[in-house]
Amino acid sequence: MKILVVGGGGREHAIAWRLAQDAERHDIYCAPGNAGTAAVATNVAVGAEDVAGVVAWARAHNPDLVVVGPEAPLVKGLVDALLSIGVPTFGPVAAGARLEGSKRFAKEVMDAAGVPTGRAETFTDAAAAKAALPAFGLPVVIKADGLAAGKGVVVAETAEQAEAAIDDMLVANKFGAAGAEVLIEEFLHGEECSILAMVDGERAVLLPSSQDHKRVFDGDRGPNTGGMGAYSPAPVVTDDKLPLIKEKIILPVVRELKRRGIVYRGILYAGLMVNDAGSHPRGPRAKSGSTVNVVEFNARFGDPETEAVLPRLGGSFATALLHAATGCLADADIVVRPEAAATVIVASGGYPGSYAKGKAITGLDKVTDATVFHCGTQATDAGLVTAGGRVLSVTGLGADLRTAVDRAYAGVAQISFDGMFYRRDIAHRAFARG
Repeated sequence: MKILVVGGGGREHAIAWRLAQDAERHDIYCAPGNAGTAAVATNVAVGAEDVAGVVAWARAHNPDLVVVGPEAPLVKGLVDALLSIGVPTFGPVAAGARLEGSKRFAKEVMDAAGVPTGRAETFTDAAAAKAALPAFGLPVVIKADGLAAGKGVVVAETAEQAEAAIDDMLVANKFGAAGAEVLIEEFLHGEECSILAMVDGERAVLLPSSQDHKRVFDGDRGPNTGGMGAYSPAPVVTDDKLPLIKEKIILPVVRELKRRGIVYRGILYAGLMVNDAGSHPRGPRAKSGSTVNVVEFNARFGDPETEAVLPRLGGSFATALLHAATGCLADADIVVRPEAAATVIVASGGYPGSYAKGKAITGLDKVTDATVFHCGTQATDAGLVTAGGRVLSVTGLGADLRTAVDRAYAGVAQISFDGMFYRRDIAHRAFARG
């Protein structure tokens, strides 16, 4: 197949890399791609959010499949535009991508579908939002309604922190239009995990579970980031929970969207909070009474979850994507390998705040037992340099999670650039379970 992957981060590198592992020989392109995708695909000088540019390329090159990685082009209607010229595309149309583009819309869909989730209210006025805080108790979650690159969520432990977050979004305009509306949401106690479901408009197949590490520092301290590492499988997602997740969360949302005239095809990412009775003494279950509640939905592969999940998939990845994109997905399309995987994000000093770029990266040639995905790098005449907050994602695969984690960190130990840092406790919750 001739396949175009849209995007230029670690997620897209992992998608292109996994497509290149298929037994079939695909002709893979990335728009715009990065220094890493150049090793497994042909990079195309078209930006991921350049809808007209991507469509023009598709007209000229007639790909068999387009896979859209990031959320922004999905929300902008890239899939709609490609479908209008007859190009099979993996990813939801803009109306479906609103599940990620508007947290208020996602809550409306969940409520209509009877999906378990935390109570929330939406505000555009800071004073009104602050007045509602006492009804939610503490901790409390403040969310920007729109896309904020994974950083528009604040878990406030005090009323002062909550009010400051509201002011940042509604008064100081910290996230621009994305924060013009905020949600105040009840805090759900438990352990967070991610489920990526491949959806074809009616059917859904769950990919292996994973768990992200959103806080920047060890011990889940510091501000939220786009993700500092992930591992798969997540032991908190026991086998008995998978049917519940599919039948009570994923499929009801797909059906509710269809009832609204939206055929959802692509990845439906469910960020979940699991709270088994008696296992999490910090607080009660959510008011819904469910042990599994939705924290958020995303409309695409997660990042860095993708770098931990895709290495665990066997079979033909391209066939699975095409079948989902064309409405004929089957359970047999997804083959899961028994190995565990773990990925560690190597970041620039200062991330998720301001950080320097252009730092020389060395040691990648010494990584022998892990796979390195490029998140924010740039190839220059002088060599590879940093070009983002999250620079590299180093993934280890092993017969068990400990082996996978050790291989990932052994790979990280070979890499060096000025100011680099990373979390040293990826998968700590899994190991704490024994």
